Amino acid sequence: MAISRNKQSTIVALLLAGAFIAILNQTLMITAIPPIMEEMHITANSAQWLTTVFMLVNGIMIPISAFLLERFTTRQLFISAMSIFAVGTLVGGIAPNFELLLLGRIIQSGGAGIMLPLMTTVFLMIFPVNKRGAAMGLVGLVISFAPAIGPALSGWVTSQFSWRVLFFIILPIALIDILVAFFALKNVTEVSKPKMDVISIVLSTLGFGGLLYG
Repeated sequence: MAISRNKQSTIVALLLAGAFIAILNQTLMITAIPPIMEEMHITANSAQWLTTVFMLVNGIMIPISAFLLERFTTRQLFISAMSIFAVGTLVGGIAPNFELLLLGRIIQSGGAGIMLPLMTTVFLMIFPVNKRGAAMGLVGLVISFAPAIGPALSGWVTSQFSWRVLFFIILPIALIDILVAFFALKNVTEVSKPKMDVISIVLSTLGFGGLLYG
C-alpha cells in the first residue's frame, strides 16, 4: 500500500510504542512478586499467576486477532486494543486486593494480545517487498528487547518505589499512544466483514489456552 513517508513513520512509531509496552508487561511482574505477596498476603503459587495469566490470555488472543483484523479498521483495532490495555493497567495499579490485580492483568493481556498481530500485518502492508526484512527486524527487536528489560526495570522500580509504580509508568505511555493515534493513525487494512466462526474461536481458545497452561 502506497502511503506518504510521514504517515508511514507515524504508523510505525505508534505501533512500535504500543507493542513495546504490551510485550514489556509479559515479564514486568516477575521481580515484583515478593512485595506483592507481602502486601496482599498471598502465596508464591498464587502470585505467579500474575505472569502466567498474562501469557495465557495473550496466547489465546493472538489467533482470534486474525478475525478482528478483517472485521475492524486499523484505527479502530489499535485504539480499542490500547484502550483495553490502559484500562487493565489502571485496574492493576489501584487494585486493593489480589483478585482485582489479577483481573487487571487479564484485561491488560486482552489488549496486548491484539497488538503483535496488528503490528506485523500493518508492517507487511505499508512496506514494499524490498524493505520488509528491515521492518520485520524492528518487530523482532521489540519482541526480544521488551521482555528482556522487564525484570531489570521491575527490580529497580520495586527496590525504590511501590510495585504499583510499574503500572503508573506504563499508563501515561498508553494514554499518549491512544491520543496520538486518534488524530494521526490512518487505516491501512481492508475490512471484509467476515462471519464469526464461534466453534473455531472456542476450539482455538481451548487448544492454545490448554497448551500454554500445560
